[in-house]
Amino acid sequence: MEQVTLSDRFDCDNCKESLYGRKYIQADGGEGDNPYCIPCYDSLFANTCDECKELIGHDARELFYEDRHYHEHCFRCFRCDRSLADEPFTSQDEALLCNDCYCNEFSSKCVACDKTGHARKLEYGGSTWHEGCFICHSCEQPIGSKSFIPDKDEHYCVPCYEDKFTPRCTRCKKALAKGGVTYRDEPWHKECFVCTGCKVQLAGQHFTSREDSPYCLKCFGSLYSKKCEACSKPITGFGGGKYISFEERQWHQPCFTCTECSVSLVGAGFFPNGDQILCRDCNTNSNL
Repeated sequence: MEQVTLSDRFDCDNCKESLYGRKYIQADGGEGDNPYCIPCYDSLFANTCDECKELIGHDARELFYEDRHYHEHCFRCFRCDRSLADEPFTSQDEALLCNDCYCNEFSSKCVACDKTGHARKLEYGGSTWHEGCFICHSCEQPIGSKSFIPDKDEHYCVPCYEDKFTPRCTRCKKALAKGGVTYRDEPWHKECFVCTGCKVQLAGQHFTSREDSPYCLKCFGSLYSKKCEACSKPITGFGGGKYISFEERQWHQPCFTCTECSVSLVGAGFFPNGDQILCRDCNTNSNL
């Protein structure tokens, strides 16, 4: 009969029971590998599941998160109980939440679709949109990171806003981005607001109109004003200029002088003599 000596024994390092014919695990003890029976190994080295408070056996899959250990089947969403193994999740006040539950409970909803979701979001004026939901009110294309212009509760991309709201030049019909002039309550580009006659720009200078068409003073006087009997230049009356009118004839005030002696007749008596106008003295002398 074969005898077993102490040197031939193969026992559990903890309970000292024989490991012959049994499963065991060798653990690093610092001076070689120490064998342990399965119950002893689990009780000595296994971690405790943070959820169920049971030991996580050597043959179980163990999950680790922020100094806490879990059985695979215990690593679940606090709200919906779905498994979080191999799934994205978030921790809120030490409770584990799947992304859907976290968004539903803590994320702001998109004001357009009233959903949370995981898509990239944009914020403006205290409201939140999914990037794909933040669209131009006119063309309905996503605005994304492009410039936009708000109008009450609506948002427009810059081209649509200009097309819809920006004043358009009365002449060329293009948008007035800035500046311009107003004539008869209508907007014009400065370069489009020109004299109907000579096409010179009228912005910043005196002008007048005839039948709603604008004219520079020179063109208006040349085309429509009556001519002074003395100098034949137009009588416009612009700039405070005064004139004298007599029997369908007009004179600039400085031109209203005696035909013979050139004395001013403004405010004085005068005598017509054919095409001439004479002062009292010249008229008397002409009758002698």
